[in-house]
Amino acid sequence: MVKRRDPTARQMRLATELRRLREAAGLTSRQAAALLGVAPAQITHIESALAGVSEQRVRRMASHYACEDAEFVDALVAMATDRTQGWWEEYRGLLPTSFLDLSELEHHARFLRHVAILYVPGLLQTEGYSRAVFSARLPELTGEELELRIRHRKERQRFTAPYEALIHEAALRIRVADRTTSRAQMARLLELSEAERITLRVIPLELDDFPHASSTMTYVGGPLARLDTVVRDALHGTVFIDSAAQLTTYRTGFRKVEAASLDPRQSRDFIHGLAKEL
Repeated sequence: MVKRRDPTARQMRLATELRRLREAAGLTSRQAAALLGVAPAQITHIESALAGVSEQRVRRMASHYACEDAEFVDALVAMATDRTQGWWEEYRGLLPTSFLDLSELEHHARFLRHVAILYVPGLLQTEGYSRAVFSARLPELTGEELELRIRHRKERQRFTAPYEALIHEAALRIRVADRTTSRAQMARLLELSEAERITLRVIPLELDDFPHASSTMTYVGGPLARLDTVVRDALHGTVFIDSAAQLTTYRTGFRKVEAASLDPRQSRDFIHGLAKEL
């Protein structure tokens, strides 16, 4: 068995779900190994995403773990047997792994949702806006690193999943560069707001009683709701959240923010008004 050196977030998620199924069945890894006729170390490697797993083995594990959700098992099989070598692989070793993991998640997403408080979401940024954001990063990026990140972000913007972005007015008003950059970004948002797969909503500053203002997040819809993922940026790096309780919390949070935001037509008018101020 060849061990993986750098499993992706998707491979890690499969491993996590298989471990959760085993634990829900009340089995130790040694007991699971005995049922499957393999060494305990193999279960450990599978549940650490250090080793791949075949369709047959996924289905046998699900059977021994008494998982009767056929749709969920089929989704796990699809994850286990996927051999996609996506466009993001060309950046492996050049960009942080979290960049590639996010690209992979977006590629397989059933839908995407984003709450943005301080910056326009990356999937909607112009090149000028992205360049300004990346240029302000500390520690500073080299010229090569800067261009790689900008090119990677532009490729991410070719997403095809339905996308809903809730953008706080603060993010629209903060000038990451000059007025020209801000005007171009506003024009880009107005253009994208007409796209069939994109829904833009603005959270106005004048909104009273809005404690969710700090909840920046990306919510990535999996093939099933229990395979959804929340992505948060933290000081120590990108965090991928997938526990059932936390997913429920973030779903609720998103819906509260959505209910407080302007509708798409009002949001277009709002952005248009801000653009005229520039």
